[in-house]
Amino acid sequence: MPATFIHLSDIHFGQEKNGGLVKINDDAKECLLDDAATEIAKLGGNASGIIVTGDIAYSAKRDEYAKAGEWLDRLAARVGCDRLDVQMVPGNHDIDRAAITNVAKFHLDTIRDQGDPMLDMLLDDEMQREALYQRFAAYRDFSGGYGCDLDVGGEYSADGAVALAPGRTLRFVRLNSALICSHKDTEGRLILGARQRVFDAINGEEMIVLVHHPLSWLQDSQEAARYLGSRARVIISGHEHFPSLEIKSIEDGCDLMMLAAGATAPDHVNEDFTYKYNILTFDWDEATDGLAVAVNPRTWNFEMKRFEKDLPFLEGKDERSVLRSPYFRRGAPPAKVEEAAAEARPQVQPVVNPITGSKEVDLSMPDDARLARLRFFRDLSEERRLSILIELGAIPEDLTDRLDHTIEQRFFAKLIAKGRVTELSKAIDVAIEEQKKGDAA
Repeated sequence: MPATFIHLSDIHFGQEKNGGLVKINDDAKECLLDDAATEIAKLGGNASGIIVTGDIAYSAKRDEYAKAGEWLDRLAARVGCDRLDVQMVPGNHDIDRAAITNVAKFHLDTIRDQGDPMLDMLLDDEMQREALYQRFAAYRDFSGGYGCDLDVGGEYSADGAVALAPGRTLRFVRLNSALICSHKDTEGRLILGARQRVFDAINGEEMIVLVHHPLSWLQDSQEAARYLGSRARVIISGHEHFPSLEIKSIEDGCDLMMLAAGATAPDHVNEDFTYKYNILTFDWDEATDGLAVAVNPRTWNFEMKRFEKDLPFLEGKDERSVLRSPYFRRGAPPAKVEEAAAEARPQVQPVVNPITGSKEVDLSMPDDARLARLRFFRDLSEERRLSILIELGAIPEDLTDRLDHTIEQRFFAKLIAKGRVTELSKAIDVAIEEQKKGDAA
């Protein structure tokens, strides 16, 4: 069964500097909700989820993510997917530049100059590692609510798999290309690092890589391209605000699709750079045992002030492409499935996350626990989360040290493991109401 996703990039919540631009951008985002709902309805079902390839916020502030969360919830409701089914990676605007101290800047500059050895040295030191990730504090809360945790060991992360047919699965792999972003970044100077470049391939499974920066922004782009080309089938990126689509023949029987997104909310809107998003449909092509990818590019009609299919982008390109997929072919032959038993839409299912930083969190947790996680980390301030953890006895009352994100996840996971989801949910309800009253005061 085909799996359809709404693909957004560079949404930039909080970029507006005046009320007029807020009004214009809000109007475009409302039109996007309507357009996405209409296009999904034409397909005769619901979306399987939402993909965001970075720059959710503009200055990486908590209030920007709060607005993004409210809008993503509305988008999920309009296209018929669960609001938990969002895959995301960070972009350069998901870094709080105010948190880049002189020491942090020195370390980031040194990593750029010395490459993997310096990056590995900092990642292996617990204190230096946490200082490196402090720039992502608000993003980590937001993405952690969705289960899209950043790995503080510098590795890749994956937590979503979609079965297209029995024995034929997609797995989303998330890379953090913003790992060493600083105040101003230069193309060709960022680094993924060896820990993100290397990931295992599984027979019967093809991988969709989500990353904010195109590979040209990386120092280690050539080595990254070798790993990604041999083990992934699609790379989806953002950042440059100009969409592109290329299918490369890696070797006989192996293709790689490179899809770069336009900006959902660009810095400046004109006839050249305007609001864009994609509707992506993945399916198993039985005839070739390959991965079929259909791209419906949506763009803002500058004159009519509405979204429509981006025909200039599609010129000379097929809307549906079948990629030669070696890992599908290496899997066992797909079992036959009765049509009546097939789901209306494939759902994203949690898989074992390889990253060290999230092993304490059970990614297979039931929906009520996943919803509690979303509301706890995404919707509550750090102070109110701490209050709940103390109230429920998850941490000592006399704790004075600031919790880092990873330790906070462990305390949260312990409450879930002890079967205290109902208590936790009630405490979250109260805290959210108190927070709303405080914000309104």
